[in-house]
Amino acid sequence: MVWTSGWKLAVAAARAGALGLIGAGSMKPELLREHIRKAHATEVAAQIGVNIPLLRGDVDALIQTSLEEGIRIFFTSAGNPQAQTGRLKERGAFVAHVIASVKHALKAAQAGCDAVVAEGFEAGGHNGIDEITTLCLVPQVVDAVNIPVIAAGGIADGRQILACLALGAQAVQIGTRFAATVESSSHEAYKQAVVDADDAATVLVLKKVAPVRLKKNRFALSAFEAQQAGATKEEERLLLGHKREMQGIFEGNVEEGELEMGQSSGLIKEIRSVEETMGTLVAEYNRALIRIETMSAK
Repeated sequence: MVWTSGWKLAVAAARAGALGLIGAGSMKPELLREHIRKAHATEVAAQIGVNIPLLRGDVDALIQTSLEEGIRIFFTSAGNPQAQTGRLKERGAFVAHVIASVKHALKAAQAGCDAVVAEGFEAGGHNGIDEITTLCLVPQVVDAVNIPVIAAGGIADGRQILACLALGAQAVQIGTRFAATVESSSHEAYKQAVVDADDAATVLVLKKVAPVRLKKNRFALSAFEAQQAGATKEEERLLLGHKREMQGIFEGNVEEGELEMGQSSGLIKEIRSVEETMGTLVAEYNRALIRIETMSAK
């Protein structure tokens, strides 16, 4: 959710009954501080957390800034949770770590995490190298760990929420659906690209650098062609260049930027407010639940 989930989206999500996460992956510490303070100036401060990629070179500063500003809900990703979880737990924080395999779920549990986010490779953005789908990953993680499991990856519909809970997850984390809301800080051209996507709109590329799911555009297709031709890690890195996420998501360069979005983008048909989106998700969930209960009663 880089360049997408700032304080406005996090606060809107919290007001609608969800946990709002500020995506720190595209922020420097002082910008993160500004977003946290704006979020904490609202009535939903207690429902605001921060997502921090642990591979960031300034991860210590991002965590320290968050702690100084009163954040006590941390979702960590892209790195070893052992490095920071103890520090966060000492400050009374709740820590959930994003994982893409059973092996890494076990490591997160051993590191003292309070929950894991089991994210299948349908997800937009960076993915696990094993390409395990959400439907297969979630129940295996549920069986493997004794801490709550949050399902993620390709979820944009209330029917999918019900399915994930049936698999044993205790919650879901949703990205792309909220990246295309009114309150998202992403560019309008990016939001429209999500709405325009169909079931086959995305591709997983840059597997030797770090697997990332993007909407097919000029850059994504060139990266896919290079991948198919056997490009080396350095060749993929050179092709990636710098700031493509910002170009695509924040600046709206729909051909040369990275348009990170999940396979769930094919389910998203319009740009709505967060409140409308939450209402739709709940209504879809309830209809799906009634349908299952009706089938079970027959």
